Amino acid sequence: MTSQHSSDSLEGFARKIADMMNVNAVHNLRRLSGGASRETWEFHVGQEPLILQRVRPQRPGGLGSEAIVLREAFSHGVPVPELVIDGSISTDLERPFMIVKSVAGETIARKILRDEQFADARVNLVHQLGVAAARIHKVPTVGMPNLVEEDQLTMYQQILMDLGEPHPVFEIAFRWLEKNRPTTSATALVHGDFRLGNVVVSSEGLQAILDWELAHLGDPMEDLGWLCVRAWRFGGAHPVAGLGGYDELFDAYAHESGFRPDREVVRWWEILATLKWGIMCIVQAQTHLSGASRSHELAAIGRRVCENEYDLIRLLDEVSQ
Repeated sequence: MTSQHSSDSLEGFARKIADMMNVNAVHNLRRLSGGASRETWEFHVGQEPLILQRVRPQRPGGLGSEAIVLREAFSHGVPVPELVIDGSISTDLERPFMIVKSVAGETIARKILRDEQFADARVNLVHQLGVAAARIHKVPTVGMPNLVEEDQLTMYQQILMDLGEPHPVFEIAFRWLEKNRPTTSATALVHGDFRLGNVVVSSEGLQAILDWELAHLGDPMEDLGWLCVRAWRFGGAHPVAGLGGYDELFDAYAHESGFRPDREVVRWWEILATLKWGIMCIVQAQTHLSGASRSHELAAIGRRVCENEYDLIRLLDEVSQ
């Protein structure tokens, strides 16, 4: 594609957005890096910075319930970007989309963990994450009728079986998880990918929680276990997001919710989360290897399967002591 053609296409897309929003023009439209299922664009209407997320071509499922969940979470005090337009069923931009207000801050985990400008933010971030998780789990689900509850253990057992690859460590982990499954104390809104990398942090601390496409109904301790997975510590020395300890997280959660998480229950979910991420790494590598989406990033993620196998061996050894 020539630069002129690219420029013309960008201008045409900007006009479509302006027409859809019923404004004279949008400015500074640029595409940002995004996930496998969404295009992400930044632009301005007047002085207001906005973010557009649009489903990529040939991606099934559209936006699902994400825009509705975002709206409900915002209205109940969860730190999330404010929804401006829900285009879940709109054809104005050809594919489902949503527009939210931009939130200033950083999302790159290694910068949050290491850069000096976030030194003060790091002091309180585990506490803020605990409070935010509790607020997520208090959001009433009656306004989100399309959310479903799936047994995570059964679902990922089936995914691994369908992959047809032998992974003895994963199979041992499944057996331990089945044998030691805790009783679910509640069913709540679960973010599904609650971790560094999906939060916006400024020098003052947590500003917003992003990426709600995996939101579902389930045990709220799932989010806390996912936050503690070693992969999501990004080299940090501490178990919760690389920043702090379990007690700090649990104390903050209890202060907001009135319920203090059980350490052993969260550990069960941390083990399941490690197993899930290992299986996700296989799936993403297969996406590349099958030719469905050729990507150096997807191929590289496939090499991380063994890291999760190692983490599972270590975790299972700890719980057997």
